[in-house]
Amino acid sequence: MKKRRLEIAVLSDIHLGSYACHAEELLTYLSSIDPKILILNGDIIDAKRMRNNYFPPAHLKVVKKIFSLAAKGTVVHYITGNKDEPFRKIDDIYMGTIQVSNRLSLKLNGKNTLFFHGDIFDFSFRHSHWLLNFGEAGFDTLLKLAKLKTKVLGLFGKKNKPFSNPELDYGERDPSQISLFENNVVKMAVNHHYDHVVCGHSHSPNKQLFETKKGECLYLNSGDWVKHMTALEYSFKRWKLYRYENDKLASFYMDEELKSMNMNELIATITQRKERESKKAKDGFTDN
Repeated sequence: MKKRRLEIAVLSDIHLGSYACHAEELLTYLSSIDPKILILNGDIIDAKRMRNNYFPPAHLKVVKKIFSLAAKGTVVHYITGNKDEPFRKIDDIYMGTIQVSNRLSLKLNGKNTLFFHGDIFDFSFRHSHWLLNFGEAGFDTLLKLAKLKTKVLGLFGKKNKPFSNPELDYGERDPSQISLFENNVVKMAVNHHYDHVVCGHSHSPNKQLFETKKGECLYLNSGDWVKHMTALEYSFKRWKLYRYENDKLASFYMDEELKSMNMNELIATITQRKERESKKAKDGFTDN
């Protein structure tokens, strides 16, 4: 079967390195698509869980598949989440063709679209959206405050709310907390003149148009690969919420080059591609 071509695919809350991650199903999904842009919207690698030295072959294959997509020309954006906290120290840098950042803004079919993980609303869940009125500084402040809150609660043996550890909580989240989270995200997006806002963190997949006093905004949440196995797909100027359980995927096999290529070779391929693109851009500028 031919791979489905997509403009954008968005994944979040994969939690590689945790027992809850459905890595094999994710690998099947990644092998079934050919996206121009792949956005990894936070909590891709569960850094805290990796301390248990749990990272089975299927999880490594997911990482290799992502590098393979990047090597073939897919633009990969890695947006940091609270579980991949170490990456937040290296905001807005490139690892070959993979860009690491805390948030991303794109204009899609004339619509201003914001991508971010969403955990910044964990600091003050009911009132945090007003801090974002300060723009870039407010966003960075909320990231720091969210991290501080998690540490302080940890000292008292408590967990951060509204969302608990995905390995321990397979039940549905509190609907009132989910609703509050969604409304705060939308308020922030509308205040910053975004037409669409894409996040994760809540493990609650959703596509919903919200109307506020200041305007309307399409809220999109990519869900997770811990329970729901969902993703967001953008094609033909429309967003779709993908659900693995509803897809009758045929068996896909690993690309031949992926079978034989090790991680160092994949990284080298990505780096060389980036260098070639930079050289072409430089030569084009010189000729003019």
